[in-house]
Amino acid sequence: MSITVKNITKTFGSQKALDNISFSLKKGEIVGFLGPNGAGKSTMMRVLTTYYVADSGEAEVNGFNVLKSKSDVQKSIGFLPEHNPLYLEMYVKEYLKFNASIYKVSQERINEVIEQTGLTPESHKKIGQLSKGYRQRVGLAAALLHNPEVLILDEPTTGLDPNQLIEIRKLIREIGKEKTILFSTHIMKEVEAVCDRVIIINKGILVADKKLEDLREEKEQIIEVEFDYRVEEVLLNKLPNVINVKNIGGFVYEITFKTTKDMRPTVFDFAHDNELKTLQLSTKNKNLESLFTELTS
Repeated sequence: MSITVKNITKTFGSQKALDNISFSLKKGEIVGFLGPNGAGKSTMMRVLTTYYVADSGEAEVNGFNVLKSKSDVQKSIGFLPEHNPLYLEMYVKEYLKFNASIYKVSQERINEVIEQTGLTPESHKKIGQLSKGYRQRVGLAAALLHNPEVLILDEPTTGLDPNQLIEIRKLIREIGKEKTILFSTHIMKEVEAVCDRVIIINKGILVADKKLEDLREEKEQIIEVEFDYRVEEVLLNKLPNVINVKNIGGFVYEITFKTTKDMRPTVFDFAHDNELKTLQLSTKNKNLESLFTELTS
């Protein structure tokens, strides 16, 4: 395994940022790491990169223990933090040479990561002259300099315009062919476009670990219906194939069914039989966004 996390707990005062978290990543996986603000994503990433020490549990990167072999872990990881720390007055090549001197890598390797991240046309400029998208490329280039086996990317697409998003997304997919990537973002479409798997945490607790392929194949559908009067949820729960009912405001209900059959006629018949008017009725397949909302709301 490229990353192994076992029962990691981390507290700050009375706040439990991570609560008995366990998961693992295989080589070559691109895994989306999701959760609301304050869920513990950045804390987990900082434990893996040795910036934080967990209160209990164990974590390994490339077989190296994050507590006992910090130097080896740091050599195994390329880390792009949420707020990409760059020296804006330095030229792109100058900045990469500075980082290369720390890792003791060659000029040839600098040229390789410049080409790999698409920085060639901008490599003669100062970092402060670059767009946000190209600054993110510089951060990725710096993270790749020492050719790490694992990349940890914390909100790498924040603040990018649609064209920049497409470029960075493509770049991450290319890099992911050879490396293991743990990828934190708030943008569900990014995860669906880039990742193989998703891990969701909420209030420091792991609440989901799913392959996106499995999620797409789940035989669940969600019916959103608005009646003209309030309905007891216990009645809706008696409908066939129902696995969850939620009132999402007023007389609007979200009903989840475990079936491939279109359940809208069943809901319409229920309204008719109970002398209710159906003001709106729509269906949607269960996707990452609905799963995220269900698990973190």
